[in-house]
Amino acid sequence: MGNCLRSSDNLTAEILPHAASTVYPTVRLRGSPNSIVAAYTHFANLRDAVSSSPAPVAQPPPPPPRSAAPVVFRVGPEVASGSRDALVRFIDLKFPDLAEEDEAAAAESGGCGGGGGRREEETGSVVARVTRLQHRSMTWHLERLVKWVEDLATRGGARAVDPKVGTWKMEVAKFGRSYSRLLEVMLEHAQMEERVLFPIFDRADRGLCKAAKEEHARDLPIMNGIKEIIKSVEVLDSRSPNYRDTLFNLSTRLKSLQGQCKQHFMEEDSELLPMMEAVELSKEQEESALEQCFVVMQGTHGRLLKFLLEGLPPHDAMKYLDLISMCRDKERMESMLRMVVGY
Repeated sequence: MGNCLRSSDNLTAEILPHAASTVYPTVRLRGSPNSIVAAYTHFANLRDAVSSSPAPVAQPPPPPPRSAAPVVFRVGPEVASGSRDALVRFIDLKFPDLAEEDEAAAAESGGCGGGGGRREEETGSVVARVTRLQHRSMTWHLERLVKWVEDLATRGGARAVDPKVGTWKMEVAKFGRSYSRLLEVMLEHAQMEERVLFPIFDRADRGLCKAAKEEHARDLPIMNGIKEIIKSVEVLDSRSPNYRDTLFNLSTRLKSLQGQCKQHFMEEDSELLPMMEAVELSKEQEESALEQCFVVMQGTHGRLLKFLLEGLPPHDAMKYLDLISMCRDKERMESMLRMVVGY
């Protein structure tokens, strides 16, 4: 289950879910900023561009004045226009190496845990699908933080070589911000399960989610404890005798949280979520539940949506946008999509 990190020469602070060495030509996207097709396609292109360091990032020229202008996608001399799906297929054809890498990653993560495999994820309950994808993102971010804090503990106050990370205090502050973002996502995810997902199962079979609820209560003190240790690291002098011990303590706590979350997510993916089909929600109920997921997780799907998507490979990130595009509140859906691409 989740993403398996690829090897990278970058510091752990700079790791992205996927990295490729192929350099692609500059891509141009023209269309109205009010067009959801433009936002969706721009994101698809950005995911490929970000994944292929040091490929040039897409540069959308100023859009035509008419809000109904069609979206035009240009790669070198070739041009595509039309529906969202047609444009995304065109992107896949223009970035074949990344498409093949993404398919391999999709098959790999499908075999790491979770019942039903990839086919079920494509066609099953939308609430189960959004939950699984969130699990994958949180798993990746946790693994990234564990590797990062191990590196910090090994260096024990020594300055990072990479100037992008900055001074030691700057790096520790970045680590703290990254953990704070993940903590907010995890807390909102837990609230979403408790307020949307678990009541659906409880109505069908009371007590079915008892173990999952208990695990949420067990993990909260650990997560808050880690936050307090990070605060201690931020204020301690790196020359202090117990500075490295504090970092190793932080590493131990994060590894413990990682293990517990991995087990918790795996159990939900393989035992609980597959039963969503047996609940037999109507289409109206499914759409309402999905809408409620986004409402409960307003912070994650507002300020932290880019952070959430960063923890997913391009294939899964696009599937997550597919789920967002199903939102019945079109104003909320448009706001989320535009926020991701910076429109």
